[in-house]
Amino acid sequence: MDGAGGKDIKINELLKDKYIELDLKERTKKEVICKLAEVIAKSGRIKNKNLILKAVMAREELGSTGIGNGVAIPHAKLKSIKKPFLVFGRSMEGVDFDSLDGEKTYIFFMLISPQEEVGIHLKLLARISHVIRDKFTVKRLRKIKIKEDVYSIISDVERYFK
Repeated sequence: MDGAGGKDIKINELLKDKYIELDLKERTKKEVICKLAEVIAKSGRIKNKNLILKAVMAREELGSTGIGNGVAIPHAKLKSIKKPFLVFGRSMEGVDFDSLDGEKTYIFFMLISPQEEVGIHLKLLARISHVIRDKFTVKRLRKIKIKEDVYSIISDVERYFK
């Protein structure tokens, strides 16, 4: 995946401890997206939480990013950022996210990318999809106890991503 400088961007390079929420309490799609937008806003790189929320909700209106198997990948592109942002969230109770399979969603990867970096955005979406396409991986992500386990599980899968 060519980004700035031709560097291959990996999921674990985008995730930081402060971008991982293991105990989401929110009950609706909009509440989850709002909470994950808040996590991004707290980082200081995108201070306007409502800008993120508006962009992601506009994308959701085109079709749910709840892809099934208990996973959603809400995403959007913004003009105001230079590098992609990725937030991981987990809900123990599950959320009705209008998922394609009609089931509750437990695992969330929210991706916010620069408006002009469509290629990187699509490649990151493909990489995330590759990581979570295996039901065993999703089960492992649902059972994790500490943030470091997120990195470990994703690294295990990303080793085989070409």
